[in-house]
Amino acid sequence: MGSAHRVGGKVITFGENVNTDVIIPGRYLVSIDPAELAEHAFEPLGPETQHRLRASDVVVAGRNFGCGSAREQAATCLIGAGVKAVVAASFSRVFFRNAINTGLVAVESPAAAEAAADGGELWVDYDAGTVETGGQTFPFSPYPPVLREIMADGGLIPHLMASFAAGGTK
Repeated sequence: MGSAHRVGGKVITFGENVNTDVIIPGRYLVSIDPAELAEHAFEPLGPETQHRLRASDVVVAGRNFGCGSAREQAATCLIGAGVKAVVAASFSRVFFRNAINTGLVAVESPAAAEAAADGGELWVDYDAGTVETGGQTFPFSPYPPVLREIMADGGLIPHLMASFAAGGTK
C-alpha cells in the first residue's frame, strides 16, 4: 500500500445536516479558485470556525454532510483550506461524487464519525477500507478500483487527462 492512499491528520468536527450553503455561501460561487473559496469556507459559522478549519486536515461530521445545493465548490473550498478527507455518518450523494471528482477523500463511516474527537487525529486508508481514530480502527467498504484510480490521479479531470495521454488505456 502506498502512502498516497492514506490521508489524515488533525480533526475538526461538525454536526448533522451540514448544508452546502454553510460550507460555501452561494455569493462566492463566481469563483472556482480553491484558495479564494477557502477564505469563505464555513463563513456563516464565524472566524473561529474558519481558523480551526484551516488548522485541520480532516472534517468529521454526522449524517447528511453536504446536503442542499449541488455545488462542486463545496468540495473545492475544503481542498483549498487544506482538508485531505471528510469522514461522515452519511453524505449527500451529490456532495460525495463532487468530493471524489475533485480529489477529496470522502468516507462514510458512522462509527468512525462518532468516535473521532475534535482536535484529535484521524487517518483514512481508502485502499484498505479503514479509518483509524482514537486508537480504534473502523472498516468501511473500500473504494472500487476506478474510484481509487481517480483519487490517485487527483480527481476526475486529471484522471481523464492521464487516460487520454495513455491512449485511452488507463
